[in-house]
Amino acid sequence: MGVQCTMKKPKILLVPYPAQGHVSPMLKLGLALLTHGLQPIIVTPEFIHRRIVANMDLNDYRVRFMSIPDGFSGEEGPYDFFAIEKSMENIMPNHLETLLHELDEDDDGTVVCMVIDLLASWAIQVATRCGIPAAGFWPAMQATYRLITSIPEMIHADLISETGCPRHEGTVSSLPSQPLLSTEDLPWLIGTQASRKARLKFWIRILDRLTSLRWLLLNSFPQDFIIHDDGYQDDDYISPPHNNPIIFPVGPLTEPSLTTPKNPSFWKEDTSCLEWLDHQKPNSVIYISFGSWVSPIGDAKIKTLALTLQSLNRPFIWVLAESWRHGLPNGYSETVSKQGKLVLWAPQFQVLQHKAVGLYLTHCGWNSTMEAIQCRKRLLCYPVAGDQFVNCKYIVKVWKIGVKVKGLGQKDVEEAVKKVMEDEEMEERLRKIYHRTMGEETSSRVAGNLKAFVLGLNQLQQNSLH
Repeated sequence: MGVQCTMKKPKILLVPYPAQGHVSPMLKLGLALLTHGLQPIIVTPEFIHRRIVANMDLNDYRVRFMSIPDGFSGEEGPYDFFAIEKSMENIMPNHLETLLHELDEDDDGTVVCMVIDLLASWAIQVATRCGIPAAGFWPAMQATYRLITSIPEMIHADLISETGCPRHEGTVSSLPSQPLLSTEDLPWLIGTQASRKARLKFWIRILDRLTSLRWLLLNSFPQDFIIHDDGYQDDDYISPPHNNPIIFPVGPLTEPSLTTPKNPSFWKEDTSCLEWLDHQKPNSVIYISFGSWVSPIGDAKIKTLALTLQSLNRPFIWVLAESWRHGLPNGYSETVSKQGKLVLWAPQFQVLQHKAVGLYLTHCGWNSTMEAIQCRKRLLCYPVAGDQFVNCKYIVKVWKIGVKVKGLGQKDVEEAVKKVMEDEEMEERLRKIYHRTMGEETSSRVAGNLKAFVLGLNQLQQNSLH
């Protein structure tokens, strides 16, 4: 049931954080909302919009894409976290407000709601000023959301300082049915002390702003379950505090249930790797990708991993952007050409679907984790930043569908490969977690939660007319 409105078709504005790992699930959410009679419009800063236009055929999608100025003077980037934060806080708000007024003045439907990525919390204030109901969107795992919302509790309990530094080594948070999280798992512990302090401030600002949201849509399943010898057991659903939004788990937003022709990409995909896979034996290939967002892991580690992959004598596909390639040994691509294939960017979902791929060496980003579960691939985990450490803990300790790689040297990788391949029960755990998170029951629940969200929005609109 869609939102009833006196205009032609009500618009719902979607504001993702400007990174591929955030735009992709927001697009899938927009496609899901199409079936509820809404007109989704995704708004991104110009530097992201240019990538979308250059690398995606927008005619394949029924979701509109619009851009707002970002103050980057037409430069392509990449931009670091703090440059983007500065643009979001100081440049984008006025331009978004102008766009909202323009959209309301045309005759093809008014803006009835905004769905805002919590990492783009600046847009919540714009929605408030314009009197538009707003829903938050959490594109990652529910456990990470819980960890972020427990920051005040951790400060009050003296587990971390007011600048985010751990007071003690070891466990910092013990939430129901979650694995014990160590100090190294906190998402803001990246870079220098100054940058860590600034990142914690970023998260606290989000917590302050989300209290004005009416709803929160989670791109995660409703319970982060644990695996016992006899199967799965859910933890109790944690209700939000009374002044926080109503939570609707609407994920994972995955490919088969939607009409997306393929996963959206900001970079041109090298599809030749699919033909290359056709010539490899089943379950023989290691696929390596550290995602699209994190900074390079350093030339020394790139070189170490390059030599390790060569020494394994296993076929591999390695997604390696130009900015990551400075650490490769001279002539490396030619040296390993019969064993492996290096690509700037890959059609990841199609690669993971391929029967030749047996292992996925991943940074443990949430979208990548969900795609791996969907394709039932065993994981070698090497988290790099942010929520990846929490995701890794669940993959390794809770769901037991992967192994953490201690380092990128030959011994560490060989040990991890051996451990993950010799686990005879992992295939069954992958099957169970797939059906639990992406089966018919989950699809029905996601559809029901989206319907409940839209019904709530519909009721709000009706009340505003009286």
